[in-house]
Amino acid sequence: MSRYAKIVATIGPSCEDIDTLRKLILAGVDVARLNFSHGTHEEHALRIERIRQLSRELHKPVTILQDLQGPKLRVGTLPPDGINLKIGQEVALLPVDEEGDLPALQGNEIQVPLHVPNLARSVKAGNHILLDDGQLEFEVVRVDGDAVHTHVLLGGLLKSHKGVNLPGANLGIPGFTEKDRADLEFGLSMGIDAVAISFVRSAADVETVRAAVQSFAPQHADTPIIAKMELPEAIENMHEIIHAADGVMVARGDLGVEMSPQAVPIIQKKIIDSASRHAKVVITATQMLESMVHNPRPTRAEASDVANAILDGTDAVMLSGETASGKYPVESVMMMDAIICEAEKSFGDWGHPSGFPEELEQQDDATSMTSAARALAHDANVAGITVFTASGRTALLISKSRPRVPIFALTPETRSYYRMGLYWGVSAYLVPFTPTVESMLARV
Repeated sequence: MSRYAKIVATIGPSCEDIDTLRKLILAGVDVARLNFSHGTHEEHALRIERIRQLSRELHKPVTILQDLQGPKLRVGTLPPDGINLKIGQEVALLPVDEEGDLPALQGNEIQVPLHVPNLARSVKAGNHILLDDGQLEFEVVRVDGDAVHTHVLLGGLLKSHKGVNLPGANLGIPGFTEKDRADLEFGLSMGIDAVAISFVRSAADVETVRAAVQSFAPQHADTPIIAKMELPEAIENMHEIIHAADGVMVARGDLGVEMSPQAVPIIQKKIIDSASRHAKVVITATQMLESMVHNPRPTRAEASDVANAILDGTDAVMLSGETASGKYPVESVMMMDAIICEAEKSFGDWGHPSGFPEELEQQDDATSMTSAARALAHDANVAGITVFTASGRTALLISKSRPRVPIFALTPETRSYYRMGLYWGVSAYLVPFTPTVESMLARV
């Protein structure tokens, strides 16, 4: 294989037809992300069927990653053209459960409806509230009943249904919602390969979802759970979350709003390093080639961002709007592939050092074999490592030790075959179980 790090592409209206999906996979997509913040079950079912069809046709195991929405805090319904807010204006934020008219307030305050439970009980004077990924910022002046009175610190055009962030506030709402439960049950019934969970605060959030997986589909209880690191609490509890989850996603969008943008690059490095020490998969996400939503080429800063994530040691990099709704989905994947390949040429000089994961929870024969395989890989005559694995764990351990040769994973298990699309440097092959190594190799 010519590339080690994997590419995750979000599937949406711009790329969901069979021809574009085929082009994406041929261009290098390893993992198809289905964002359950958007779309119906019927739409996602069709996407899953097409991805599986193309995986069989192209003999490439594309991992299907279900990304659950989590609690969605958002602006309610505003006039069609939105509201233009200016610095210093007074704005009353009012919680609403359903769409509809807002109660009238005295004075000249602008009223903005928010779908945010427990809003008034969760903020106080001096707190900041951010809307639309931090494009607009308000400071709380006072709380009066359910109304939160603010003034505008950073203005702009606000439109309906934009996201809401309340840095430092604890709303006391569950991270795993009823919608998430229904979506997870559906995803498991469709055979998704891994699930990402949003707004994780502690290891308990991971265990809640793991219990739900066990309840909905006991036969798929080992479905990998990817914890999205996007809240300050998640960073504080990073080690326990990484210990509990099967992998993590550096979700830099909300992370950069909830915390200062200048802190994100160092946090990214810390998450990747900790995941590597625990032999857990790590995906770096959000705005990696954002300009390619509208333009055929990325900015130089975006190219550097992708390359530096590779040098940090990430297992995968993710495209979001670039493929889901952008004008250049295939070109985005091709560009991502080219940047990764170029960065990996210099991995020995600038990259995250290879080495055996230092904080494994389980020491067994697989860890011993991994250590031996990594040592052998330094022999200049070794062209690759072939591993036989039922669960995929041995392939993952070898992957996380970062040998500088390709890893060929042979498995008789269909679920493991598709799951290993997330593993750095691993090419998976589905082969029937046979009693000897020679007969198994003969089937590849």
